[in-house]
Amino acid sequence: MSRPAWQYLLGIVSGLLVALAIGWIIDRPGLCTSLYLAAIVAWQARNLIRFENWLRLRSILRPPNMRGLWGETVERANRLYQRKRFHKRRALMLLRELRRMTSAMPDGTILLGPTREILWFNPTAAQWLGLRRKLDYGIRIDNLIRQPDFVEYVVNGGKGPGPRVHMPNLGDRWFAFNLVTTSARDLQLLIVRDVTSEARLESMRRDFVANASHELRSPLTVVRGYLDTLAEDSTLDETWREPVREMQRQSERMHNIVSDLLELSRLEAGRGEAETEPIDVAGLLALMRREALSRPDRPAKFDVHLESDALLLGAESELHSIFQNLITNAVKYTPPEGTVSVRYWTDGRGSHVAVSDTGIGIPAAHIPRLTERFYRVDAGRSRKLGGSGLGLAIVKHALQRHGAQLEITSEEGKGSSFTCHFPPARVQLRESPVAGVA
Repeated sequence: MSRPAWQYLLGIVSGLLVALAIGWIIDRPGLCTSLYLAAIVAWQARNLIRFENWLRLRSILRPPNMRGLWGETVERANRLYQRKRFHKRRALMLLRELRRMTSAMPDGTILLGPTREILWFNPTAAQWLGLRRKLDYGIRIDNLIRQPDFVEYVVNGGKGPGPRVHMPNLGDRWFAFNLVTTSARDLQLLIVRDVTSEARLESMRRDFVANASHELRSPLTVVRGYLDTLAEDSTLDETWREPVREMQRQSERMHNIVSDLLELSRLEAGRGEAETEPIDVAGLLALMRREALSRPDRPAKFDVHLESDALLLGAESELHSIFQNLITNAVKYTPPEGTVSVRYWTDGRGSHVAVSDTGIGIPAAHIPRLTERFYRVDAGRSRKLGGSGLGLAIVKHALQRHGAQLEITSEEGKGSSFTCHFPPARVQLRESPVAGVA
């Protein structure tokens, strides 16, 4: 059982008093005291030398056998050393196991330092990206992979979705990157996935949809022309008029689906950002309001609140498609006694367009999938209303080309709100903004 240090000091003081007493008896107090202190110093120096020698060579020497306070100090130091050795062996074992596991992973992994320099990578990453052991250690990853999307992603610290990068010089393959940042020493783990098969399948799907839609347009135009001619023929038997009108409605629906497919294929094939042509959004929304009010299925109230006359820098056809699809959906799913409201405003975060309605609303479980192509909340109701299921997919892709985002809020039975958020770079203010309500 260890004793407190003051007890050892008390023993030294007691010995000093004994030496002083003996010195008084033999009439040599100074000599006896000096000899005692010299012995104490020599003993402490010897113990200090033995302790320091063991600390330097503790991996090969056994702890020195010392008594008193020095013995307890050596014992505690030895326990700390043994505990450190245990944790070091355990950490090395875990590190070796981790490296074996990452080497067996189907994905590539690259460990990056605070300045994005390569510290380590597994064999999969070396094979896919052409990395060389030892030669590429210490080199910044953005100096080896120079694709703009990837460089922007790693410079921003992995913010946003990881990019898909096409590398024709590495076997014409596609790779997806995901950057994970840790708090320890600002290390970063870059995970690489080979998505070549997915990218090629997606490209084949886009090409097929675009080609099929283009080939369907011509025969569909011919069919619609003949149906229009039949519908206008005064000699047509009355029993055929309703079937012809139904065929006209269905052919019109097919035409809308083909047009939406072509529009979606064009947006998906588009490279880079949209144009930066100044667009008068206030005037565009006012025009759409007049078009909506001319519909036979219009709601009882349709308001456009123009709180800014700022211009949007973008592609006019794509912005028109965005707002037209949102307004058409709001009108379509709002009862005749309901209300549709469109609001346009700007603030420090950019420009915003919100289309709200008091329609049937959308269950919360369906909201994350609304922008998927052909996704329908209620398939029967959507087909009855003539929707193609592509409108919101077109909106999402067109917004992405403008660097914008779509926010959807809805409550079942009370209505929905679709808000487009455009970044400040897409906003061009006029000298004298005018607010109003159309």
